[in-house]
Amino acid sequence: MAERATTVLVAEDEALIRMDLVELLTELGYQVVGQVADGQAAVDRTRELLPDVVFMDVAMPRRDGLSAAEEILSEGWAPVVMVTAFSQQEMVRRAADAGVMGYLVKPFGRSDLVPAIEVAVARWQQMRALSDQVRGQRERREAREVVEQAKSLLQERLGLGEPEAFAWLRRAAMDARVTLAEAAARVVADDSSSDETAGRDAEGA
Repeated sequence: MAERATTVLVAEDEALIRMDLVELLTELGYQVVGQVADGQAAVDRTRELLPDVVFMDVAMPRRDGLSAAEEILSEGWAPVVMVTAFSQQEMVRRAADAGVMGYLVKPFGRSDLVPAIEVAVARWQQMRALSDQVRGQRERREAREVVEQAKSLLQERLGLGEPEAFAWLRRAAMDARVTLAEAAARVVADDSSSDETAGRDAEGA
């Protein structure tokens, strides 16, 4: 089975440069899935296409490349490689602060493109994997906390011991065909609803 080609969105307002870049990327084996000429179009097309990497010029009409890159990166849509004629240290710092994964200064050659793309994609994948790992750890911790909370409620309301409360939750999860955490969350939600009802009844008495 052939490996899927890396998809690229090219954002460059100068038509000749954009055409040359698209041709070069295609020759190198990349799949150019979109071409745009301004920063806002880059944001819109990235949201729509979710390419593996975005080549983004800095100076573009409607919206500059750095601003567009910031939104793309903050939304987690794709890594960005900035392409620019500017090599000032301040511009590089702003790009790095935005989370840009690569930076190419015009004029650049064929040999510059592959490392820029591969490093950007690799860094992005590492960041996403780390983010998923952290999110998974947080979700597992939250699941444990809600199970403990539900067990305490069952022990208090039904007079159960901890093993019996856990067995009650497990049976409820199996009967409803949901996870243990989901069954626990229902117990907690039901308890909150009961407390609210009791509070309203007391106010109306």
